[in-house]
Amino acid sequence: MLSDRVTTPEALRDRLARVIVALAPGRFLRVPVDGVDGVGKTTFADALGAVVAGLGRPVVRASADGFLNRRAIRYRLGRASPEGFYRDTYDLAALRRCLLAPMGPYGGGLHRRAVFDATADGPLPEAWERAPPGAVLVLDGMFLHQPGLRDCWDLSVLLVAPAAITVPRGASRGVGHGSPDPEAPSNRRYVEGQRRYFAECDPAAHASVVVEHSSLAAPRILVWRVPAEAAT
Repeated sequence: MLSDRVTTPEALRDRLARVIVALAPGRFLRVPVDGVDGVGKTTFADALGAVVAGLGRPVVRASADGFLNRRAIRYRLGRASPEGFYRDTYDLAALRRCLLAPMGPYGGGLHRRAVFDATADGPLPEAWERAPPGAVLVLDGMFLHQPGLRDCWDLSVLLVAPAAITVPRGASRGVGHGSPDPEAPSNRRYVEGQRRYFAECDPAAHASVVVEHSSLAAPRILVWRVPAEAAT
């Protein structure tokens, strides 16, 4: 359903959290928050997870950045390659094996929230956790609606905003890639890599909820497609 209306961050998170809490009680759920660097994924996912937990459903909070490939793989097509950024950022096999499968419908909940230390460019010590029954995995990251991951999600969120907003926003928070100018050579790898993902995978066509997130204070719901049994 197309909603196309402005709301507040609090109202949006509350509405979405209530849908999540009502969906398939008693079993694990996997809910990604997808979007480009600087669109506000981490803040949104943190706040959404807190509201879900406040409504009484356990939450496992994780980031796809805990499943990066090592630098030699991430940059094997060159440090400026948009294709390399899109294809090689994440270790999808480890993400599925250590987090998505354990938190799936046939998993036992024994999972790892992260496997890779980006600073050290090496694996983290193994730290397995047992999710309580009915827990919701809230995962933030990029490229999460690519074909190899789409069947993992029970309900998914896509945050969108133009590069003219996300690149300066990310740079100002220290989570971007240096220059606030989307056209700067240093940003080509990232901006063009994201454009390739959107052109190839059309994540807005697959996300349950699409939010225009140019204004953090006034998000706009573009698409609201929730499972019928969870509609409110």
